[in-house]
Amino acid sequence: MTNQQRKSFGSDNHAGAHPIVLDAMLAANTGDVTSYGADPLTERVTRQLCDAFGAAGAFLVLGGTAANVLGLSLMLQPYEAAICTESAHLNEDECGATERILGSKLLAVPTADGKLTPDLITTQLAGRGTLRRAQPRAVVITQATEAGTCYSLAELRAIGEFCRAEDLLLYIDGARLANSAAFLGCSLAELAEYADVLSFGATKNGAVGTEAVIVRNSGLMAAAPYHRMQLLQLASKMRFMSAQFDALLTDELWLRNARQANTMAARLADSVSDVPGLRLAYPVEANAVFAILGREHATRLQADWNFNVRATLSEHEDVVRWMTAFDTSEADVDEFAAAIHATAGVVSQPAP
Repeated sequence: MTNQQRKSFGSDNHAGAHPIVLDAMLAANTGDVTSYGADPLTERVTRQLCDAFGAAGAFLVLGGTAANVLGLSLMLQPYEAAICTESAHLNEDECGATERILGSKLLAVPTADGKLTPDLITTQLAGRGTLRRAQPRAVVITQATEAGTCYSLAELRAIGEFCRAEDLLLYIDGARLANSAAFLGCSLAELAEYADVLSFGATKNGAVGTEAVIVRNSGLMAAAPYHRMQLLQLASKMRFMSAQFDALLTDELWLRNARQANTMAARLADSVSDVPGLRLAYPVEANAVFAILGREHATRLQADWNFNVRATLSEHEDVVRWMTAFDTSEADVDEFAAAIHATAGVVSQPAP
């Protein structure tokens, strides 16, 4: 980032922690309590998470990759496979962690909008019962998706009912689950209704560094504490992780944070809708704006602003991603939108 005074649109991970979360961590730093999650705060927070999701258990871990690996570890044998999109975070951005640590294969499916459907899942089921093929056992979806889109409740129901009919387990990567709940206007329990296991992200939504693995399928519960221990995710001073969730769950701070991020993404998309040569790659449903614009335009803009180029469309055009966060303000968005307009005016248009 070339200007630390300007808001980053590179990732919601770039944002700091919410002040209420920091205050909660400081408040937890009083006296001695039992370690490894046997403290009263952790017990209360896990109970709250279970109630919110209608779940059998909740387990705090240190990061999103850890959450995905732990969640899938409860579902897969080494000879089994998980079906996911090609763009799934665990397929593209986790350095093969699931495959290395669990020994289970990922069956990645190309998608147009980051979403799986029953028909797309079906394309990966042909090898069932074949000795030389990894056996499909779990389906992984991301909510909100890596394209910034959200599965509707009807889409979740269709996938969930299909998985049950096909004896498949469903895992939801919920690193931005809060943003999808804010967009859909639904409860966490409604989002999780058909999931066997899912994660609930906090780090991208105002926390310092913690996620929750939510186990809804009671048949998977017995092994979960042991898997968390073996996968190096049983934190000693867990009260500080619990304090972060405690703050986010109080008065639905998690939802207010997500709504702010979503609203700022929508504001940004609206503000640049008339920029010459710029068009949206996907609908803006969560806190991500994916835009197609000229390469020279993107390069000029990146001289002063932090964001990512996600894909190359042609010699002249790229897909860029602009992320908003819980602390992104209207002023931040308006300044960035003005820069997008200004740099568009000096960019030469490619020949037809």
